[in-house]
Amino acid sequence: MKKFAIIYGELSNGIQKRALEELTTTLLEYTLEYPLCFRYDPAADLSEYKCIYVGTKKSNPYIRENSQTSLSIPEEYSITVKNSVAVIEGYDDAGALYGAIDFYNKYIIKHEHPETEACWINFLLGDTLPDFEHVSAPAVKERGLWTWGHVIYDYKKYIDNMMKLKMNRVIIWNDFAPANGNDIVEYAHDRNIQVIWGFSWLWDTHLASSNITDLSGKAESIIKKYDDEYAALKGDGIYFQTFTEVYGETIGGVLIAKAAADFVNETAALFYEKYPNLEIQFGLHAISVKDKLEFIRNVDPRLRIVWEDCGAFPFSYVPTDIDTFDETKDFVNTIARLRSDNDRFGVVTKGLVKLDWQNFEHLNGPQYIGLSSDFIKENRIARKRHFWKYVQAHWLTNADKVLEMIREMYTIKNGDLISTALVEDGMFEENIMYPVALYSEMLWDCHSDVKELVSKVALRSYVTFA
Repeated sequence: MKKFAIIYGELSNGIQKRALEELTTTLLEYTLEYPLCFRYDPAADLSEYKCIYVGTKKSNPYIRENSQTSLSIPEEYSITVKNSVAVIEGYDDAGALYGAIDFYNKYIIKHEHPETEACWINFLLGDTLPDFEHVSAPAVKERGLWTWGHVIYDYKKYIDNMMKLKMNRVIIWNDFAPANGNDIVEYAHDRNIQVIWGFSWLWDTHLASSNITDLSGKAESIIKKYDDEYAALKGDGIYFQTFTEVYGETIGGVLIAKAAADFVNETAALFYEKYPNLEIQFGLHAISVKDKLEFIRNVDPRLRIVWEDCGAFPFSYVPTDIDTFDETKDFVNTIARLRSDNDRFGVVTKGLVKLDWQNFEHLNGPQYIGLSSDFIKENRIARKRHFWKYVQAHWLTNADKVLEMIREMYTIKNGDLISTALVEDGMFEENIMYPVALYSEMLWDCHSDVKELVSKVALRSYVTFA
């Protein structure tokens, strides 16, 4: 039986190394032995191997000399198998990584489950490989998760699982900048994931009593917090929330929409004066401003507004909450173009698993986050299983609504948006639960039929069902 050989070129960064790791672990699971791994050598005799060439035209000479593809989109990839030679080519390093991941999702799963009574075969043990061609690129440009940092119990596995789902952004909210923040960022960057640090611009858990009648000096205190905690911390931007997470339109007789827009613009001006290239995202809860958008329209266009609580599922915490779905879709149409047709737009969707607010306490200082024992993780997995069972049941029922909303946003923005799902305190680091995997695939491919996506994601061996 011919062995597998993975042929790579230059490994200039961790992202392409991750591609080799993904291919190695995938093939090991099917062949029960490590595939050989060679750096490309044009003089090498590889006739006794089933070869997989992986990389980009820039990094791998074999791909540069033999590729017939014309990739043009960041993170795009092609998988071509012909005459038992597989070529996984990325437009860039991320594309090579995602091609290696989808070599399992798109090629192996397709051929190990023939549409015959055979049902399953280990076709990788033969000396030949079936021909195959597939080109794919992400529909949504920025795809990821939103979470409080202190409920990440293993940051490496959390990030690894994001990578496996082809996500490239994570927003991590904290009371204080994590003491190991640089370690988290470096690990994420090696997996093509950008880290956005989230912290409060006058947000707390007692929003109804917040005093917004006197905001003097508040902007300066926020930028001081950034200077003291985040300026020297590696990261790809900041995300903030302010006093909009309430159900009324006023606080202390002050109109929230106007006060928020004025305060955010004042604070952002200080940031841009000192840090002109800083990526700043405004996490805006729609519930208190949805009927006062004329004020939100005045928010500094350099800020990306990342909207939450826009209405029905998938913006609602409750995955059965679909009665006002059409109204929610109309609202998203409005806010996606609120400041201009080119408005920098993003969303946080919900309906998955969230923080246990009944047992919540603010931290009183910086901590190392994303580190815990196996006992802690196993205990929390058991505690969260019944939540996931509920979520999973209704995602199976209402997955079409999620896909329809993603398609709507894709059409409005031509994919140029950020869509992150709130997945916190659900032990995602230990289990890639089916609804999260389905959500991520919808962000990558919002054009396929929902039934096709539901079944194909369910076949993945790393996806967990409650």
